[in-house]
Amino acid sequence: MCGITPYDATHLGHANTYLAFDTLVRLWIDGGFDVRYVQNVTDIDDPLLERATATGVEWRQLAAEQVELFRGDMESLRIIPPTDYVAVTEVITPVADAVGRLLDAGLAYRLDDGTADIYFDNTAAASAVWSLGDESGLDRATMLGLSAERGGDPERPGKRDALDVLLWRGERDGEPSWPSPVGAGRPGWHIECSVIAELHAPLPLTVQGGGSDLLFPHHEFSAGHTAALTGAPLARLFSHAGMVAYDGEKMSKSLGNLVLVSRLTAEGVDPRAIRLALLGRHYRADWEWTRGQLTEACSRLATWETWAANPAPGAHPVLVEALRAALADDLDTPAALAFVDAHIESGAAATELDADAIDALLGVRL
Repeated sequence: MCGITPYDATHLGHANTYLAFDTLVRLWIDGGFDVRYVQNVTDIDDPLLERATATGVEWRQLAAEQVELFRGDMESLRIIPPTDYVAVTEVITPVADAVGRLLDAGLAYRLDDGTADIYFDNTAAASAVWSLGDESGLDRATMLGLSAERGGDPERPGKRDALDVLLWRGERDGEPSWPSPVGAGRPGWHIECSVIAELHAPLPLTVQGGGSDLLFPHHEFSAGHTAALTGAPLARLFSHAGMVAYDGEKMSKSLGNLVLVSRLTAEGVDPRAIRLALLGRHYRADWEWTRGQLTEACSRLATWETWAANPAPGAHPVLVEALRAALADDLDTPAALAFVDAHIESGAAATELDADAIDALLGVRL
């Protein structure tokens, strides 16, 4: 899973993405699989440095505070934590080494403008394993537009191709940097996930997950870097959660239209209700958050709790098998919730197995 850039608190868009893949992890564990879950945290990047400057907080302190808040929010939502939670600042040397390998192989180049910036040569890196567009399936015009919107620099002079991406940002006055064999500087965005995946999990990954806004350029080029470095695909499957809107726009830090998990819980909202509200939409769907959805989730939670208050002895696997079937069908959480609702409405008495299944598969402890 691609992790956060820690410069603001966890909003419901984040929660929606991490909950989607938490559901997958829960289904795998229920199926008896040994799951290795790796997640990065981009604790050095331009947006973090910009926020630190704007707020007058030292960048390391800001990152540490926001990571702690994020992990607290995930705990309150009962998101199963990763096996490996890796900060970019912990892998500076391996990233620099990887950039050096790409330079040596002729798959990366330095800009001739005095910056010491190093770029990935996507044309030279094309192979049977990866070429530009393989993961995203997008045409060049669309890729150019998204690159400009999502942290790329297609208009930068001196690049061999407008869609080549930064691997290593050379040292700048007033910015953090680290010494390395490729020169002082810091990692680009996409190479970090490639290196962390290679270090912490066997390749190819079974699933690489993230929000749909990571499809391009992030997942496209993370896959390209991994193919160039290892000759292997990054993942068998790239899976993306939909975007959550609020007030008519995608929920994002840049727009400021955030509904924060920590703010809701500070208001006294039960985190289980937040979880149910998010599970009520299919993970791949784009949808808009409203307070009414939270009201509906609170009502559902109250109904479920009343039903499960005095579970009957014995085990009737009707509900657990229905939950497994719904989640096995592309993580169809709305169908899973609807089945629990219908099961209760039918007058079926709750069993201990029912409560355990809802806890294990949906993460809602009754």
